[in-house]
Amino acid sequence: MIYYKTAEEIELIRESALLVSKTLANIAANLKVGLSAKKIDKEAETFIRDHGGVPAFKGYRGFPATLCMSFNDAVVHGIPTDQEFTTKDIISVDCGVVLNGFYGDSAFTFAFSEVSEEVIKLMQVTRESLKLGIEAAVVGNRIGDISHAVQNYCEKEHGYGIVRELVGHGVGRSLHEEPEVPNFGQKGRGPLLKDGLVIAIEPMVNLGSRNVKQMDDGWTILTRDGKPSAHFEHTIAVRKSGPDILSNHDIIDFEIKNNVEIMDISINC
Repeated sequence: MIYYKTAEEIELIRESALLVSKTLANIAANLKVGLSAKKIDKEAETFIRDHGGVPAFKGYRGFPATLCMSFNDAVVHGIPTDQEFTTKDIISVDCGVVLNGFYGDSAFTFAFSEVSEEVIKLMQVTRESLKLGIEAAVVGNRIGDISHAVQNYCEKEHGYGIVRELVGHGVGRSLHEEPEVPNFGQKGRGPLLKDGLVIAIEPMVNLGSRNVKQMDDGWTILTRDGKPSAHFEHTIAVRKSGPDILSNHDIIDFEIKNNVEIMDISINC
């Protein structure tokens, strides 16, 4: 069943999504070569709790951490470890919180100073595909219109691999609600988009093949060919006036611009 949200509920989800964004911005300000993923995860949990929220991922189906932190060829669901950041890493950070009974969910991929131009382009295309997917999230369209916008841009225009096994989703009083929001599909197919629908759109795009595999930890998803993957995510509301982005990547970009160890990839494709 799809749960449509009232204007009041959407504002509560916005508060949750903005806390996620502030957490990711705090991470952007503090990412340094030599720090460990586990240290960043611990700091993120403290930040969320200090701002009145609860980490949404920690304990979810047994997940052991506040953040999903996925290095390089890890697509999503990476468990933070003592692995330290290097100048050649990209790191996808997915974060969720619960605040006032509602969930927020967003993700951002960061690049350190010596990441190749090829991988930077992958990140830019992935981020642009998120923008195109959001633009298709209008009343009267269908989920397939969002899916097609992402797939067409990434696969047909740029030759990247769109992951099939993992999808976006509804967001509300639960972290994962209906409907599913695939990053591949056909225009005019799937559930009708109506006012009050809140969804997470999250392209997961591989530099090479779309094929993936799961690590023995039961969580981390890797590209099967070992090539890098990028992941960006917004929580949005479908409104009569157009798509309303409830999370905020601009504040993350601001912190990146002030962190000399992180590359600014916010240039439009």
